[in-house]
Amino acid sequence: MKSTPDLCDQYPESIQVVEPIFTNFGARERFYGPIETVKCFEDNSCVKKLVATPGKGRVMVVDGGGSMRRACLGDMLAEQASVNGWSGLLIYGCIRDVDEIRATDIGVQALGVHPMKTEKKGIGEIGVPVNFGGVTFRVGDYVYADNNGVIVAPRHLT
Repeated sequence: MKSTPDLCDQYPESIQVVEPIFTNFGARERFYGPIETVKCFEDNSCVKKLVATPGKGRVMVVDGGGSMRRACLGDMLAEQASVNGWSGLLIYGCIRDVDEIRATDIGVQALGVHPMKTEKKGIGEIGVPVNFGGVTFRVGDYVYADNNGVIVAPRHLT
């Protein structure tokens, strides 16, 4: 994958740049792929459901409502996502088990960390457009993430 600055230079009219609000936590510092979305708030039931499915190189974009009170992702779900072929997770919320996630072969960017897990009430939506960081994320669009930032494009960029 080219760096996000190189993609911005090459495709300035085709991309949207997400506001610089994320920190890189996964062992993969660069990741990209077609988007699958989750919308949830302090309940990661849908994240748990999706990481159990074949990722096929996709990136799970999780709109956790920006919550800084619970963690949408921990080490066990990150490991399952890695094993099942997800490229990465972009989480508008928090994660936990940071040291373990840093050692897991998956890309993870999030707003921050929090030690408390979410409740599991089965509340949330999969496959709906989500909006945060000044960008709307749609299923099938592509996300590209590295230490320089996160960008979104309507198609795969080479």
